[in-house]
Amino acid sequence: MPVISMFYGIIISMYFLDSRRHKAPHIHVRYQEHEAVVAIPDGDTIEGSLPGGKMKLLRAWVEIHTDELMADWELASSGRGVFPIDPLR
Repeated sequence: MPVISMFYGIIISMYFLDSRRHKAPHIHVRYQEHEAVVAIPDGDTIEGSLPGGKMKLLRAWVEIHTDELMADWELASSGRGVFPIDPLR
């Protein structure tokens, strides 16, 4: 599970060949003991949760990097390597 970005304690990953469990494009997010699966491009939570402030930061990051996330999703869902994405600054 490659980490594609990290900021403010939030770690964002994308699994290879992960379209079987969750059909829609998504990312896996961790913050301390919290974990969530978040849809791209809309930032909706598929499962799990993050603290409110961290979820707002994550959704802002998803909105800024939607095109890059979708490109990484295409790569990962076909088993190819993904590219890192700039953190939220």
